[in-house]
Amino acid sequence: MPTFTTYDGTELAYRMQGEGEPLICLPGGPMRDAAYLGDLGGLAAHRTLIVLDSRGTGASAEPVDPGTYRCDRQVGDVEALRAHLGLERIDLLGHSAAGNLATLYAAAHPERVRSLVLVTSNGWALGLGTTDEEWDEAVEVFADRPWYAEARAGLATIGPDTPLPRVLEIVAPFGYGRWDEAAQEHAATAEKEIRWEAASAYHGEGAYEPEATRRALTALTAPVLILAGEYDAGPTPARAAEIAACFPDAELVVQPGAGHFPWVDDADAFVRPIAAFLDPEVRTVTVDGVRLAYRVHGPEDAPPVVLVHGRGENGTGWRGVTEELAADHRVYALDLRGHGLSDHPGRYGFEDLRDELGGFLRALGLAGATVVAHSMGGAAAYLLAQREPALIGRLVLEEAPAFFPLDPARPVAERPDGRLAFDWEVVTTTDAQLNAPDPAWREGLTAITAPTLVLAGGPSSHVPQDHLTWLAERIPGARLVTIDAGHLIHASRPDEFLSAIREFGL
Repeated sequence: MPTFTTYDGTELAYRMQGEGEPLICLPGGPMRDAAYLGDLGGLAAHRTLIVLDSRGTGASAEPVDPGTYRCDRQVGDVEALRAHLGLERIDLLGHSAAGNLATLYAAAHPERVRSLVLVTSNGWALGLGTTDEEWDEAVEVFADRPWYAEARAGLATIGPDTPLPRVLEIVAPFGYGRWDEAAQEHAATAEKEIRWEAASAYHGEGAYEPEATRRALTALTAPVLILAGEYDAGPTPARAAEIAACFPDAELVVQPGAGHFPWVDDADAFVRPIAAFLDPEVRTVTVDGVRLAYRVHGPEDAPPVVLVHGRGENGTGWRGVTEELAADHRVYALDLRGHGLSDHPGRYGFEDLRDELGGFLRALGLAGATVVAHSMGGAAAYLLAQREPALIGRLVLEEAPAFFPLDPARPVAERPDGRLAFDWEVVTTTDAQLNAPDPAWREGLTAITAPTLVLAGGPSSHVPQDHLTWLAERIPGARLVTIDAGHLIHASRPDEFLSAIREFGL
């Protein structure tokens, strides 16, 4: 492992994992071997994780002065790591107790922080820690779990003389959204990973001056993401909201069904909002409680174009088209629910996608924009165009289904093994609707007033081309253009795709 020497001569170790821009990660515990963070649920696929072993833990050396285990005394370690890495500004993530260290670092060196992520971090540094009474009340959320009665009885045995490892063992089930095998395996390593004498000193007297820290944070211009677990007792989502309010530019995300270790409970749900937050090209907006990611390119005052992907894809699939259109348009490439870096809410009917697209246009003030949409996204777009004609100025439908019942019907698809880039429930839900679509979806086509271009992919496409002909004939004034490219015209034949939509008036 690489090492560096910090301000007091202690040699500290860190590991590097992943690819992309560096993200410095501080482990909690407090004073727990950073191994418990793993790759943070796959976050290493988006960033290079620089995971610090706190002094006296993991591969890092013990300090000469045990007093330096105190949280505020470790701010210098973070600054020494930044300098060692040669980074002018850093993206910084702190979990649990280390969120206090990250907060103190941001207060002491606001000019060095490019972005800050606090994961299920109690707010002792801000005077917003969780009391024992609040914790006891919060864990009642687990009252219907089969393990609760025994675990609750264990809490009653904790006293001032109870060894800290035993306390940790008793409270462990309350730290996870699901006390399943994966959670139990993760919790089982904690006793050996925590340096207990250092943990006792971490929050020691004098570590925090909340009022001074709050004042110092007013100079922080970097964006902050506060990620809380829905079932976490320290901090609760309500307390996390109070913590967020202490920063000039903070966003709160509450991960559904998660506890104190959200990447263990649901790795994908953990990674998506953090990856979106850290990506400078990605913005987010919440529509009906669903957090949607999107990318924007082109001049701010140019005519807007919204690109809507098909099933299993995301906004990055439009990259070549985006670069070309951004020369004279303001281009918005959306990740629909269940795809890319957007939330996975578990509802994926075509009506949900229609309403989501409408909410996105309204939220960003894009009424009257041109909408270019592929396949599933195209179906959502024309359902919106027939329901709210004023929201869409011009409409391009690339290989969109015409909602004739499938014959033969599609059987229930089997989910592939491994991690997917989208929620598999999208497939099962939309397949069921394609097998037996609402007849009103076809009947409403005559209500579309937006000038419409229907793009067909020719005989190599799996979409019946006569359905696309019918679709173009049904929409008043629609134009049909066939490009022999298969279903993904914009990816297979981007020049011809762009030529066709340019001729249409873009």
